[in-house]
Amino acid sequence: MKSTPTRLYLLRHGEVEETYHKIFGGRIDMNLSPVGHGQAQALARYLRRHPVQAAYSSPMRRVHQTHAPYVEQGGHAPVVMSDLREVDFGDWTGLGWDQVKERFGRSAYDWLEHLEAGEIPNAEPAAAYRARVQPCVRHILAEHPGEHVAVFCHGGVIRQILSILLELPLSRTSMFEVDYASLSIVDWSPGRVEIKMLNYAPWRDQP
Repeated sequence: MKSTPTRLYLLRHGEVEETYHKIFGGRIDMNLSPVGHGQAQALARYLRRHPVQAAYSSPMRRVHQTHAPYVEQGGHAPVVMSDLREVDFGDWTGLGWDQVKERFGRSAYDWLEHLEAGEIPNAEPAAAYRARVQPCVRHILAEHPGEHVAVFCHGGVIRQILSILLELPLSRTSMFEVDYASLSIVDWSPGRVEIKMLNYAPWRDQP
C-alpha cells in the first residue's frame, strides 16, 4: 500500500534591513526590513489557506519575525531547532559582495562552491554544516509521517535541506533560486522525493 508522503514547506525569512543587503550575514542576528514584515504577512495568509500540522524554526531573529504573523493568526508555535541557523561565513561575515572579490578574489555568486571547497577562511566546513542540519531533517520526517510541516529558516539552510533530500552536492543547489519570503514544497516518502513547488513567493506571485 502506498504511504502518504510527508510534505515539507521550506520557508525562507523575509527581506532583511537594508544595511545587510548583498552582505554575507550568516550568523549576524539582524532584523527584517519593513518590506520583510509585509512579506511575512503574505506568508502567513498563504499558510492559513494551506494549513500544516506542525512547524519548526531557526533560532535567529529574522526567522522569528517572519513566522510571528503566522503564529498571531492562530498557527502552530514553531519548535525552535538551534541547528537550523544559517551557515557561518567566517571571515566573509559582514562583507559585501564587492568586498569579498577585492579581499579574497572570490565571486560571491559562487559561494556554495567556495564553501564546499573549503575556500572561505574560518567558515563553517561544508561537512559540518550538513552534519548539523541532517539530524533536524531526519527528526522532522520521523515525527510527522504523512503530515504537512512548515520549516521557517534561511536560504542556505533550504539549499542544504534540498541537498540532503535530493542527495546532491550542496554546490549543485545553485541551480535553485531561493528568494526572500519564498516557499518551496517537497513531498518525501521512503525511496521517493518530489519537488511540488520551488521558490514561490506569495508577496510577489499572487495577483
